Amino acid sequence: MARKQRPCADDRPGRDQFYRQHHPAAGRCAGDRSVTVDVLSFGCRLNTYEGEVMRGHAREAGLSDTIIVNTCAVTSEAERQARQAIRRLARERPDAKIVVTGCAAQIAPETWGTLPGVSRVLGNAEKLDAAHWQADSPSAVSDIMQAKETAAHLVTEFAGRARAFVQVQQGCDHRCTFCIIPFGRGPSRSVPLGAILDQCRSLIGNGYQEIVLTGVDITSYGHDLPGQPPLGQMVRRLLALLPELPRLRLSSLDPCEIDEDLWKLIADEPRLLPHLHLSIQAGSDIILKRMKRRHLRADVLAVTQRARSLRPGIAFGADLIAGFPTETDESFAETLALVEEADLTMLHVFPYSERSGTPAARMPSVPRAVRKERAARLRAAGAAAEARFDALHIGQTVRVLAETETRGHSEHFRPVRLSLDAVPGQIVTVTVTGSDADGLLAA
Repeated sequence: MARKQRPCADDRPGRDQFYRQHHPAAGRCAGDRSVTVDVLSFGCRLNTYEGEVMRGHAREAGLSDTIIVNTCAVTSEAERQARQAIRRLARERPDAKIVVTGCAAQIAPETWGTLPGVSRVLGNAEKLDAAHWQADSPSAVSDIMQAKETAAHLVTEFAGRARAFVQVQQGCDHRCTFCIIPFGRGPSRSVPLGAILDQCRSLIGNGYQEIVLTGVDITSYGHDLPGQPPLGQMVRRLLALLPELPRLRLSSLDPCEIDEDLWKLIADEPRLLPHLHLSIQAGSDIILKRMKRRHLRADVLAVTQRARSLRPGIAFGADLIAGFPTETDESFAETLALVEEADLTMLHVFPYSERSGTPAARMPSVPRAVRKERAARLRAAGAAAEARFDALHIGQTVRVLAETETRGHSEHFRPVRLSLDAVPGQIVTVTVTGSDADGLLAA
């Protein structure tokens, strides 16, 4: 069943495509604003999911001419972009009510409440509670570290998107030295299978043919549930109970926490798509130890080798940080070399960003210019890896989830430009005819 909503052309995580597609000040006449609830989400896929939950709560509460800004705290650049957007919105829509929430707002609510146009600040727990979306509700930010469970929410549609996101986990119990996110999200909590199943069925019933399971640290799934079912067991049961779901993806995985059930699915379940995104961060053991990661370089190589032996042709994405404190030319060279050794195809590269309150912020820093230069070299290596991967698929048949009439993504999450008119939200089988800097070309 095709949905009426036209999806966005770019569902890649970490991009502010939602803002480009749905700028709250663009393309809307004054008469429309009285009934609108706009959501501007920065950062991760979990924020995208929660944005739709908040949109539903705000509409049910009868809010009008309201803009929800869902912030990210993973880098200082993400925070800067959110502040810039809020100031712009306050100028362009002075009568609108701006509600700020998300990880940055959770960590430092006082700095966001003083920005122009901001009427309320809500914490990450409060933003998902319908009671806090009543018109007369005040700002509220509780101690997220006291959160004990993740409430189930039923989202039926993702505005402007071809694929749907389903939260399966929230929070993080680990303490990587560079990361502030556990203080924005709280401890790890899992969503029970029954609630996940209800959410997926609702989305499938609304025409979605690809679902992404998301969270802060999804490989920690199940530790807090009865029987402690691991992620792989939950995914196996979910797919068994949803024979009508054509495609399932997983968001970022910790390389050292892939359980045996998940390995079996990678080998045997074609609906679990052949693309894994790994939270690697560095390719140098000494840097990984200083980051307080739970894996080493050899673990990344072992994971990619095992996955390829079980699923030939599988593609890997990876998060990498350039210029972490104490990173030398030699340790950076190890990270750069890992891209080719592990054959990592799609890289999300971040120059290291100091986060106040984290141990890494007190370590000897790498000059910003060096961080920027190293990030550029990693991105160039990623572009070369993408070009090699795409060249291997010329002449092959791929199945593309159409996001517009002429664009979509393949099973391997490679962007595809189509020379035909597809129905947005549907899966089409095409032949790859070539590639360019933007991905695959197909007809």
